[in-house]
Amino acid sequence: MMKKLKQIGRKQLGLLGLLGLVLLWQGLGLFGLLPKFILPTPWEILLALGRDRELLAFHAWATLKVALLGLFLGVVLAWLLAVFMDSLSWLKDLLYPLMVVTQTIPTIALAPILVLWLGYGILPKLVLLVLTTTFPIMVSILDGFRHCDQDTLLLFQLMRARTGQILWHFKIPTSLPYFYAGLRVSVSYAFITTLVSEWLGGFEGLGVYMIQSKKLFQYDTMFAIIILISLISLLGMKLVDVSESYVIKWKRI
Repeated sequence: MMKKLKQIGRKQLGLLGLLGLVLLWQGLGLFGLLPKFILPTPWEILLALGRDRELLAFHAWATLKVALLGLFLGVVLAWLLAVFMDSLSWLKDLLYPLMVVTQTIPTIALAPILVLWLGYGILPKLVLLVLTTTFPIMVSILDGFRHCDQDTLLLFQLMRARTGQILWHFKIPTSLPYFYAGLRVSVSYAFITTLVSEWLGGFEGLGVYMIQSKKLFQYDTMFAIIILISLISLLGMKLVDVSESYVIKWKRI
């Protein structure tokens, strides 16, 4: 009971800190200490969210569709790569260094090259999303496979279980907590990467709308887009937590 009260207290403390920061921000804006062309006040950003709600909803849906599709493809590819790399050590030695190299290239530097090669459609965005989201999930799954209990694995082998049976009944369930840890990282990456890819061209999406707002000097709208994409990312990570609690049932016991 006391532990729960302490946790609630910490959450309230965090909310109070955030509220205090917003009030300070609003106060500095009201007294003219923060010029509007540098940083609009929270109230002005809130008004922009209401004023441009239809356009924001339209572009947010366009961004969401691309991000979810790219994340889905990244998850599927991560599982396939992890399973094959766990079974074939030579494949892991071949692909793992290449995957690491792709993560050292900044997204903002890779995006223009993909647009040059693949055009301004959805394809370069999906490729960039897959490159960004696959690696954290794949590494997490491989860690889960590596940390499987060796005694249990030996028991499966003594019972002459096939490789597919060991994978399905033991390795995959054991690696699910690791998978969800990587998925949380990839969910946040997915929306940020989609936004960056939309900066370079396209006709719809929050990234496109942000560039348009910048050209029109609508800085309140730009900050409204930043807040909106942050809220979408937080919602995505919360949904991952909810999914984990239902998929990994023993964590609810």
